[in-house]
Amino acid sequence: MNVLPELLPWLIAMAFLVGCSGFFSASEAALFSLRPRDREQLANGGASHQMAAKLLDDPDRLLSAVLFWNLVVNMIYFAIVSVVGLRLEKEPSVGHAYSAAFAAASLLTIIFFSEMLPKSVGVLANRKLAGPMGIPLAIAVRALDPIMPTLRLVNLLSRRMIWPGFKSEPYLEVSDLERAISLSTTDAKLVEQEQAALRNIVLLSDIRVDEWMRPRTQFLTFKPPVSLEELNGQMTPSGYLLITEPDSEEVESAIHLKELFDVPRVRLEHYAEPVIYVPWCATVADALQEMQRRNRQVAAVVNEYGETCGILTFEDILDTVFNYSPSRSRLLLDQKPIHDLGPGMWLVAGVTPLRRLSRYLDLALPASKNVTVGGVIQERLGKLAEENDVCDWGPFRMKVLEAPQRGHMLIELKLVHRGGAT
Repeated sequence: MNVLPELLPWLIAMAFLVGCSGFFSASEAALFSLRPRDREQLANGGASHQMAAKLLDDPDRLLSAVLFWNLVVNMIYFAIVSVVGLRLEKEPSVGHAYSAAFAAASLLTIIFFSEMLPKSVGVLANRKLAGPMGIPLAIAVRALDPIMPTLRLVNLLSRRMIWPGFKSEPYLEVSDLERAISLSTTDAKLVEQEQAALRNIVLLSDIRVDEWMRPRTQFLTFKPPVSLEELNGQMTPSGYLLITEPDSEEVESAIHLKELFDVPRVRLEHYAEPVIYVPWCATVADALQEMQRRNRQVAAVVNEYGETCGILTFEDILDTVFNYSPSRSRLLLDQKPIHDLGPGMWLVAGVTPLRRLSRYLDLALPASKNVTVGGVIQERLGKLAEENDVCDWGPFRMKVLEAPQRGHMLIELKLVHRGGAT
C-alpha cells in the first residue's frame, strides 16, 4: 500500500494521543477513588505524591483541568482520524470500505484504550498510580491557570441557566425515616428492629462519652517500641493495640488488630494511626462526627486535667446503634447490667447508666449529678464505696455487694417505697 508511509506519522500521532487520553482518564479515576486514609498516606510521600495530594485539595480545579485536556486530546485525535480517512478515500487502491473500517476501528480504539481500560486500571490500582501521576498532572493543571477563571464562570453560568431551580434536599426528620421503614416492609419484627436502630441513632446526641467509654481498667496500653511477643498471642480486650506516648501513659495511637492482615514482628507502632481526643462531657454523636471527619476509629476520652480516662471505639458506637437495648456494662462485663432478684429488688452493675436504669424500671429516678449507679453510690456515701455499705436514694435503698479494687461494683437495689423521686 503506497499510502502507508505517508500516513505513518499520523498513525504515530494517533497512538500518542490515545496514550495521553488514557493518562488523563486513569488519573481521574485513580485520584478521585482514593479514600481519606489513602490521601493522608499520599501527603506523607515523595514530591510527586505530595503534589497529587495538593491537587485533591481543590477537586473542582483538578477535575476541570483533566476534563479540558481530555477533551482537547480527543478532538485532535478525531481531527487526525478525519484527515487519514479522507486520504484513504482518495487512494484508488483502498476505497471507501477501508476508510469506513478505519474510522470504526479508531472509534473503538479510543473508547477501549483511553476510557474503559485506563479507568478500570485507575480504580483498581489507585494508590500505586496516584503518586507517579502527581508531577505531570500538576504541570497540566498549572498550564490552565490563566483560563481557569473563565472555565469556572462557564460552569457556574451553565448551572444557573440549565438548573436554575436546583436546590439541595432538606434533611429528613426521624419521623420521616420511621414512616419509610414502616411502609417498606410487612415484617413486624424487622420494623421493630429498624425503628430501634433509628431511636438509638437519635440517642447518640444524648449519651455522653463517659457513659459509654471503656475505662482505663478495661483496656491495655503499650509503650513504643511494641513487638508482637508482647501480645502473648492474645487479642486485646478492646480489639485495638493502644500505644502510649514514649514518656507518658497517655494514649497516642491505635492499631485495629482485626484489620492488620500482615502482622509484623517488631515496631508495630509504625502501623498505628493517631487517635482523636474528646472531652469526657462530649456526646457520642460529637465523637462519631469527629471520628468520621478525621477518618479515625479510636477516640481517647480525657478528663478535666487532660488525662486519658478511657477510650471509645467505632465498634462501641455500632453496638450502641444496632443493639436493641445497648449497655456499656454488658459490653464490658459480658453480662446483663440489671438482674431481677424478686419483687422490687434488682442486682445492678455499678457502670449502669441512670438513663438505662430508668428505662428498665419505668420509673423517674431522683436527680443526681452523676450518670451511673456507681457514681450515685459514691455521692450518697461521700467516700469510696466498700462492701456492705448501705445508703438511701429517694425511694430506693442501695447495698454494695462487691467493690473490688479492679473491676466493677455490684449493687443490690431495693424499692423501699413507691413515693415520688426526691
